[in-house]
Amino acid sequence: MSDEERRSLAEIGKRLGRKALAEVATLVRPDTILAWHRRLVARKFEGSPSRKQLGRPRTAPAVEQLVVSMAKANPGWGYDRLVGALANLGHTISDETVGNILRRHGLLPAPDRLKQTTWKEFIRSHKEVLAATDFFTAEVWTAAGLITYYILFFIRVNTREVRLAGITPHPTEAWMRQMARNVTMEQVGFLAGYRYLLRDRDSKFTAGFDQILKSGGVEAVRLPPHSPNLNAYAERWIRSVKSECLSKLILFGERALRHALDEYSSHYRQERNHQGKDNVILFPLSLDRVAKSEGSIDCRERLGGLLKFYHREAA
Repeated sequence: MSDEERRSLAEIGKRLGRKALAEVATLVRPDTILAWHRRLVARKFEGSPSRKQLGRPRTAPAVEQLVVSMAKANPGWGYDRLVGALANLGHTISDETVGNILRRHGLLPAPDRLKQTTWKEFIRSHKEVLAATDFFTAEVWTAAGLITYYILFFIRVNTREVRLAGITPHPTEAWMRQMARNVTMEQVGFLAGYRYLLRDRDSKFTAGFDQILKSGGVEAVRLPPHSPNLNAYAERWIRSVKSECLSKLILFGERALRHALDEYSSHYRQERNHQGKDNVILFPLSLDRVAKSEGSIDCRERLGGLLKFYHREAA
C-alpha cells in the first residue's frame, strides 16, 4: 500500500476504536493500523529538520588535518603552542579542541610524543652526523675454488659518499676492530665528525667493534630485527653495486674483485646520476664539464665498457 492508503486506514481505525476495528480489519492487524496512526501523529510534531544543531560546530576537516600534521612534525609542541601556531595562520581554536583532535587521531600530549621518536624522524634530524654500514658478499674464483668474500663498507647518509673499508674471506674479531680504528682516526677517518652509525644485528659487528667506535666519538645504533628498510641507504648501495657491476662479471682472484669495486666506486661518486639527490652527480670532476651544452661529446668507459659516462670534452 502507498503512504496515502495507510494514512486513510489509520484515520478510519482511530475513529472506529480498537474493538470495532478488530471486527472489520481483514487486510492488516488492528495494532498495525494504530501504529501507523501514532507515526502520523509523531510526524506532525516532528521539528528536527528545522532544529539547529546542538553544541559547537565541528572543526573544519582542513583545520583538523593541520592540527594533526603540526603535532606530528613538532612533538615538543603542547596544546597552547599549537593554538598559537594556528592563530598565526588565521584559525581560532581552543586548546581543549586541539586535545580532542589529537586524542581522536591517537596522538599523545607533548611530553609523551617526545618519547616516541620514529626512525624516520631520527634519521632526518641527524643525517648531517649520521652514517651507516653493512656487509655484502661476492663469489670469487681462486686456486682453491669458489670463495665467498665479505665486503665491509660505510656510507654517509647526507652526501651518499661511500667508503669500502675492507675485503676479506674471514671477517674475524681482530679484523673488525682494525676496520673500526681506520674509520674513526682523527681528522682522516671516514667517520671523523660523525656521531651515529646505523648497523644491523649481524654477529660480525662485535662488541669490540662498537667499543672502538665509541672511543672515537661514534655511537653504534643497532637496528630492530628484520628491518632492512631502516638502513635503506646502505641497502640501496648494495643493490646498485650488485645489479650494475658484480652480477655482470665473473671474478678471478681477490685482485679482480678489488679492481671492480674500485672502478664502480669511482663511477658511483663522480659519474653516476642519483635520483635521491635531485638526479645529479654527487662529486663530478671539474674537467668533465657537466651540464654544458657546447663542445664535443665524449664517453668514458670503465670495466671494459660495462660502466659508461657521457660528458663534454674540456675546451
